[in-house]
Amino acid sequence: MSGTDGNLASSGPRVERARAVTDANGNAVFNWPAGAFTAPPVVAVGLQAGAGFRSHRITANTAASTTVHVLASAGVTLLGIGVLAVGTNAAGVTVHAVAVSP
Repeated sequence: MSGTDGNLASSGPRVERARAVTDANGNAVFNWPAGAFTAPPVVAVGLQAGAGFRSHRITANTAASTTVHVLASAGVTLLGIGVLAVGTNAAGVTVHAVAVSP
């Protein structure tokens, strides 16, 4: 078994974690640290919101930043069948993101 001088380089992919709150347009923007990624990262998103249905999608993704758009929709009963109403921009929703270098 050989020794080491204590300077260990990470051999895994670069990982960044961040949290943002959606603005009035339902967008949460994550600005990644300079040089963190050389290509658009793979991003996983989680929403932290109150009651009701929320959906999200990544609308922009570069090595520098990622934008997540969140919609809120209320449930509506129509002729005894529950359906979702048209989504509207969800302001004030906390969005968690984990970005990993590809």
